[in-house]
Amino acid sequence: MEYIIIIISAVFVNNILLSQFLGVCPFLGVSNKVSTAAGMSGAVTFVMAVATLVTYILQYYVLIPLEIEFMQTVTFIVVIASLVQMVEIIMKKISPSLYQALGIFLPLITTNCAVLGVAILVVSKEFTFGGDPHMLNMAQSVVFAVASALGFGLAMILFAGLREQLELANVPKSFKGTPIALITAGILALAFMGFAGLV
Repeated sequence: MEYIIIIISAVFVNNILLSQFLGVCPFLGVSNKVSTAAGMSGAVTFVMAVATLVTYILQYYVLIPLEIEFMQTVTFIVVIASLVQMVEIIMKKISPSLYQALGIFLPLITTNCAVLGVAILVVSKEFTFGGDPHMLNMAQSVVFAVASALGFGLAMILFAGLREQLELANVPKSFKGTPIALITAGILALAFMGFAGLV
């Protein structure tokens, strides 16, 4: 039951993008088409899940025992940058069209504050629902990271779908482009506020 609460909370109630406003750069930059938004969401999901697992292990088995917690942010950034390079190489081999479509935004996952934010949130949350503290916390942390990434992906894909529809709509000239996109993002964030108090 705890995992279901973590998933619902991370995807809907405390959506990393629409409630906590982390990762807004790719949200506005890669959301012109649903296909590119889905590709970016997949890459962010993979990087976020693996980065959370690796940073969790580094935090509790290296940084804390050596009493160098002040190196947390630098260590986490190095881990995330390495994972993004790996994803970039794999995507270039497997799907060159998606790699070209994502363009500059794929390397920007390195500095995506949503990925770093989730890694730091996981360490600061210290999930404690009972059981073996380290193994349970690690499992819950990874579930939280994947759910946060899925929430990020859901928001990206919904927003991309809305932006595709806006291209066909009769929008006033002064609102075309970025202004109507920002208004739509605000309305989408308000819609997600409806989930507040769900868990």
